[in-house]
Amino acid sequence: MALVVICGQPCSGKSTAAACLADALQAVDPKPTVRIIDESSLHLGRNQSYADMPMEKNLRGVLRSEVDRSLSKSSIIIVDSLNNIKGYRYELWCLARASGIRYCVVFCDTDEDSCREWNRKRGEMGESSYDTKIFEDLVRRFEKPDRRNRWDSPLFELFPSKDEIRESSPVIADAVSYLTKKVDSKSRDVRVLQPTIATQTAHTTDANSLYEMDRATQEVINMIVEAQSQGLAGAVNRISLGQHLPTISFFLEAKWSFSSLMVSQDISLKLDFCHLIKLHTFSVYYTDICFFFFCHRTFTCDIALFQFIHLRLT
Repeated sequence: MALVVICGQPCSGKSTAAACLADALQAVDPKPTVRIIDESSLHLGRNQSYADMPMEKNLRGVLRSEVDRSLSKSSIIIVDSLNNIKGYRYELWCLARASGIRYCVVFCDTDEDSCREWNRKRGEMGESSYDTKIFEDLVRRFEKPDRRNRWDSPLFELFPSKDEIRESSPVIADAVSYLTKKVDSKSRDVRVLQPTIATQTAHTTDANSLYEMDRATQEVINMIVEAQSQGLAGAVNRISLGQHLPTISFFLEAKWSFSSLMVSQDISLKLDFCHLIKLHTFSVYYTDICFFFFCHRTFTCDIALFQFIHLRLT
C-alpha cells in the first residue's frame, strides 16, 4: 500500500512523528495495517549500530531487508530511522517502486541545538541516547531531503522544536490523506509508483521447468531445420510445432538456415529467450510456440510481436 520514510537528525522527534502518524492512520476507516520498523524492533542499539562505518552499513542493510520483506499492497510500512543518506533513501524508494506502492518522506526539521539538548536530557533520564562523539558525527553527515528529488517526494515537513507533534497536526493529516486517499482516473495529487523491468523480481524456476524449456526450445529448432530440409532450402510457409499445437502459417525465407547455425548461436538463441521470459510466470506448455515467435522476431520482426503473443497465451 505505502512506504513512509521518516527522516531527520538524531533526537529530532522522528519516533514521536512515526507514532503519531501510525495512530492517525489507525483512526482511518477502513483501518490499514500499519507497521513501524526501527532499530529497537530489530533489537539493535543506537550507539552500537553507529559505532563505525561497517556497523552503520550493516544496520542499513538489515533495515532495508526487513522493509523489503514487509512491503505489500495491503500494508503501510513506516521506517523510523535516521535515513540520513540520500543514496539510502533512493534505495528505499526503489523498493517501493518495485512493489508498485505509494511512497513519501516525513522530515523532522529540528535545529541542531534542540537535538543536542533533547539527547542530553534523554541521557540524564536514563533513556536511550547517543554518545557525544557519535551524535556529532551523525549531525555532520546528515543529508537534508530535497523535494526536487523523486526519492524525497512527496515531502512532508514537521518542525518539532517549534510545534508539538500531534495526531491532529496539519502535516500528519496531509500525510494520512495522501497515504489512504482512493486512487482513480481523476486523482492528480497521489502517485502510485510503477515497477519497471529493472526493478521487477525474477520468478523462480524449478529444475524440471528448466529441463522442459530446454527440451521444447531444441524441438522447435529441430522442426524448423526439418521444414527447411523438406523445402529443399527454399522458402517455407507452414510449420507444425508438435502434436498438441496448431500448424502455424508464416513466410520463412531461404536465408533462415538453422542447419547452418553453429552450436554457440543455437545456445545463444535459447539463452536470450530464457532471459526474456524470466520475469514472467510462464506455462511450459506454451514454450514451443513462444520460442518460435522469438526466433521469428530475431530475424524478421519487432519484439512487440513476441510480447503480444505472450499476453495472448498467459
